[in-house]
Amino acid sequence: MQSLVRLTAITLIPLLAACGDAQPAPKANPLQISTITVGQEAPAEAIEAAGTAALRREIPLGFTTPGQIARITVQEGDVVRRGQVLATLDMTSVDASLEAANAERDRAGAELNRLKQLYAQGWITKARLEGAEAAARSASANVAARRFSLQTARVVAPADGIVLSRTAEPGQIIDAGMPVVTLGDASSGFVLRVLLADRDAVRVRAGVPAEVRFDALPGTVLSGPVIEVGGRSDRGTGAFVAEIALPADPRLRSGLVGRAAIAAPAAAASSRLVIPPTAIFAIRAEEGFVYVIDAQKRAKARRIALGPLSGAGIEVLSGLNRGDVIAVSGLDRMRDGAVVAPVGAKR
Repeated sequence: MQSLVRLTAITLIPLLAACGDAQPAPKANPLQISTITVGQEAPAEAIEAAGTAALRREIPLGFTTPGQIARITVQEGDVVRRGQVLATLDMTSVDASLEAANAERDRAGAELNRLKQLYAQGWITKARLEGAEAAARSASANVAARRFSLQTARVVAPADGIVLSRTAEPGQIIDAGMPVVTLGDASSGFVLRVLLADRDAVRVRAGVPAEVRFDALPGTVLSGPVIEVGGRSDRGTGAFVAEIALPADPRLRSGLVGRAAIAAPAAAASSRLVIPPTAIFAIRAEEGFVYVIDAQKRAKARRIALGPLSGAGIEVLSGLNRGDVIAVSGLDRMRDGAVVAPVGAKR
């Protein structure tokens, strides 16, 4: 009997030891995967464009009458004030023209007075008197025109600004309206004029923000809105001109080359649902399966109907809704109901 008790005790010892070492089976770690949200558009990339800085209002100035330039008082880059005389014509011909116009006006006036007396005495017809009256009015108008020419034989700055170019020299004979100097209106502010391709121009609207960088101003980022987009493209290049307003900075100069990043909105979203081919498994007969990740981070296999393949991915005809989250990696290690840990989620 004692031997049986000792044998039973010896037999039970390893069993008890085994029971004491027993532990619950460890839970499986969640499977790390990448996901996308169906139908979620990626943020639009900024439109990159290059251009040159300029004062928004640049005014070519010239004389209203032809003549010979007597003097030009400014050079390119000079800062000028409103009302400052920038250039003058040789007044010799202008003065002579005014003197001749005055003489003709006096002659026509005297002739009119003489004919009025003759008409009162019945010696001339009314038609002849009316012709003399018209000649007198024409002579007076000619005097007014010559006086205007005398007054405009000077180029005067219409606003405070900077001389951007000087395109004539003293002694040069010019026609009326030919530019002598070009003035940049300081009050109009600087803009960056950039060229946009047609596919970008249709996305840009006035008020869209932009960031501008100049190589001449390293480390400086100037922010401003788009204030104008050309209504017609250039006939030669097919590009549209857009203007970006720049903040006041004393270092800005007309002609500085800059680069702009315009935060234009994306093109209108498509109504189609397109997913990458890597999200689909068990494809057959224009259908396949995807793993949809629910709010509890569990993968659920779902059958979907497939449409055509394009560069953007495979179109989903049915089975998915916009906003569903699906797995795009780890499909070979996943099972229906598996717990997942989305990492590096993609759009």
